[in-house]
Amino acid sequence: MTTRILLADDHALVRRGVRLILDSEPDLTVVAEAGDGAEALSLAATERPDLVILDIAMPRMTGLQAARELARQQPDLRILILTMYDNEQYFFEALKAGANGYVLKSVADRDLVEACRAAMRDEPFLYPGAVNALIRNFLERSAQGADPPARAITEREEEILKLVAEGHSSKEIARLLFISVKTVERHRANLLQKLGLRDRLELTRYAIRAGLIEP
Repeated sequence: MTTRILLADDHALVRRGVRLILDSEPDLTVVAEAGDGAEALSLAATERPDLVILDIAMPRMTGLQAARELARQQPDLRILILTMYDNEQYFFEALKAGANGYVLKSVADRDLVEACRAAMRDEPFLYPGAVNALIRNFLERSAQGADPPARAITEREEEILKLVAEGHSSKEIARLLFISVKTVERHRANLLQKLGLRDRLELTRYAIRAGLIEP
């Protein structure tokens, strides 16, 4: 199936270049363009795209503000931040806002297509500098004596969480742990409810914070 994309950037030339990259792929197509975050919200409501790509610095409403609102209005919508800012603060704010990935414009021709496909697989996409930022953040918290989140899940749920975060399917997890697929799905649903999370991406973030997997 073709992924329908809404592209939001306040520079028409940037949108044109990004659109050329995306529309050249058989599984990706740009169905709408927005010049700011507010227009992106309006178009997302009418066009119902599968994926929204947002610049950060836009008039009226920034990409981060739009991402937060889109995540609230359409929880199943995938969101990517495409930006010139190689900035840890923006990166962490993007994750908090619900973005599935963070891509730098300077390497968009190399990374953007894969980021789109990763987002549609419900997998996070992080550029190398962002991965380093996550590691530094974890190390700084450890150096300050910050403990991982208190245990709120059972050992079996922790096993499931780790395998989900590593990208294994329910069938693969069932085979690895010698349990039924239905049992895996029940544990996964319990994890989401207990931890107040929405999807695999948020489970992965939790697993990183808890030290179950490496960023």
